[in-house]
Amino acid sequence: MPRLAFYRPDGAPDRAPLPWSDPSPARGELFGIERLEQHARSLAAVQQVSERPPRVPPLSRRLDDNAAVLLAAYRASARELESGRPVVPAAEWLLDNYHLVEAQIREIHDDLPSGYYRQLPKLAEGPFAGYPRVFGLAWAFVAHTDSHFDPEKLRRYLAAYQQVQPLTIGELWAVAITLRIALVENLRRLSDQITAGRAARAEADALA
Repeated sequence: MPRLAFYRPDGAPDRAPLPWSDPSPARGELFGIERLEQHARSLAAVQQVSERPPRVPPLSRRLDDNAAVLLAAYRASARELESGRPVVPAAEWLLDNYHLVEAQIREIHDDLPSGYYRQLPKLAEGPFAGYPRVFGLAWAFVAHTDSHFDPEKLRRYLAAYQQVQPLTIGELWAVAITLRIALVENLRRLSDQITAGRAARAEADALA
């Protein structure tokens, strides 16, 4: 996978595809701390913000969509379990932890009001064009740590980025929020896979 797989400037920010067009979970090459720091510096060298970024739907809209998908997947998994059919481990995890996910989504909405969101610097180019720079940074961290949160790794990752390009105070405050948004996005994509697998099994059972 190319080193900058999660930020590829293409010279046409207003025509860049939305990051949601790829349904695969954000999961790239697993980086050690030194490689993660190198990646942060590489991102900082190419990421450019714009005072007039491309117009894109706010992250809150995607978060609402993710919440609806996760709720539907939870309910479908619960029905499957109640009917006595076995559920896959990912669906079992969702059943056990959905209440925590739901609480996180509510907290994200509370912690990222629209006025604060509008003030965050937005990216000019690439798949995250129009979205907050800090969200692109959080996405890459999630992808290259396999969604495992390590405070020391995050601290060094952010410090390495700021060796090349400083972040605003608002962005630093938003790091935790955007990390949670990226993790919820990953859960949604995994839930989509659960739903697709369930549909495939139902089709196979019907043909048996």
